[in-house]
Amino acid sequence: MVDIYQRDEQGTRVTSGSHRVQRGETLYSIAWRYGWDYRSLARTNGIGAPYTIYPGQVISFGGASATETTPERRTASSSSSSAGSRAASSGSSTASRSSSPPAPPKTSSPASTGPVPWQWPADGKLLERYSTAAGGRRGIAIGGREGSPVRAAAAGRVVYRGSGLTGYGNLLIIKHNDRWLSAYAHNKKLLVKEGDQVSAGEEIATMGASGTLHTQLHFEIRKDGQPVDPLTLLPRKS
Repeated sequence: MVDIYQRDEQGTRVTSGSHRVQRGETLYSIAWRYGWDYRSLARTNGIGAPYTIYPGQVISFGGASATETTPERRTASSSSSSAGSRAASSGSSTASRSSSPPAPPKTSSPASTGPVPWQWPADGKLLERYSTAAGGRRGIAIGGREGSPVRAAAAGRVVYRGSGLTGYGNLLIIKHNDRWLSAYAHNKKLLVKEGDQVSAGEEIATMGASGTLHTQLHFEIRKDGQPVDPLTLLPRKS
């Protein structure tokens, strides 16, 4: 798998093999590289929220059904064993409580998956459009002067900051809700850190030419791990 954005493979989901986590990588950046939705990749590898991974950890792209059920079985087994030990050592009152129906599990609020109010991430001329052709760009390129502002296209949280994805240079990935992510590549300077909450229109980087020959912002949007044409979502310029 080659993770250069101009290549046609980019955005195509890899369904076999594995990846060993390197320092600085996040589950989001690995999912981005291999065309996965981060939630599916987490389930496949038994990784729960907040999706913490570690250098040297192996992330698998196959055997999802077996891996997904293992953590659940292990948790259930552990809980049963612990419950039995507590009942044996706590006398009749504990045994009486154990026979009561278990409390219903806590329910979390519905995940945020709705539409995102997008805005342009930079001023400047549109240099290249999104394309599904072989070798096409899976985002758009916006021209500009070195050092000009790059802004968050919508409110969200920074889930990757680094230069570990070949062909993207200095890259930021922002999670907007459970389904939508955006990426900002080739920056000169990154102004936010992983974990930062950013507002729509907030300056997050300065435009540069890292990983490319010309000053530009390469901008991508993904829904459930798959590239989407940003021009179908951004406001039309007058």
